[in-house]
Amino acid sequence: MKHFIYLFSLFVLLISCEFESKPVSFKTHSIDSNYDADISVTFDEAIGNSELSKTINLKIKESIITSLSEDSIKTNLESVLNDFNSEYLRFKKEFHEASNPPWELHIETEKVYQSEDILTFTINTYQFKGGAHGNDKIKFLNLNAKTGAVLSHNDIVKNLKDFKILAKKHFIKSLESDNDTINMEDFFFGKPFQLPENIGFSEDGLVLLYNVYEIASYNQGYTEFVIPFNEAEIYLKVN
Repeated sequence: MKHFIYLFSLFVLLISCEFESKPVSFKTHSIDSNYDADISVTFDEAIGNSELSKTINLKIKESIITSLSEDSIKTNLESVLNDFNSEYLRFKKEFHEASNPPWELHIETEKVYQSEDILTFTINTYQFKGGAHGNDKIKFLNLNAKTGAVLSHNDIVKNLKDFKILAKKHFIKSLESDNDTINMEDFFFGKPFQLPENIGFSEDGLVLLYNVYEIASYNQGYTEFVIPFNEAEIYLKVN
């Protein structure tokens, strides 16, 4: 009898380990509500009702909201979209001639990396409220693949000071390969090299991305470069 109980317990343990180690699967979810403004939203959604899936989905929505406004106190994405539409309607009522073309808000996420430890998503947002051009932004969201917790730079990199030296080398290398007429002095508005807010994982290595206006003028657009894993791995706490 004891032998049977031991075998049964071992079987349950093996099944549990297999279940826990199974990677989370995702599907694409769209919000199809009708708005007066031009609004489109498509984002990754973890499949299932596990606590991990719920946490991941919550963090994705929270990150979308903060990418639209870091000062937002809203926690519900649909409410944020309704607020944008209501703001457009008020503007349209007060400034009818200036309300064409309509305001735009477009949101799209993409899972760009998944391992046993890390999930990385890009959150792409575009807002247009009139004027010469809209504002687009890319944000990396790094999550612990086992808990769903958001990972900061300090959670990912062991020594940011030494990593910054490596990043600067690759930043300069990327400038030299992309455009011979652009050099280091064209960036950071006269300040020393700084790490970007956005550091994420990809199949090619660690991606560092600066958004428009972050280190250069609007005309420069996005600035992005990759540090291969074989060079970055000694600085990484996770893979």
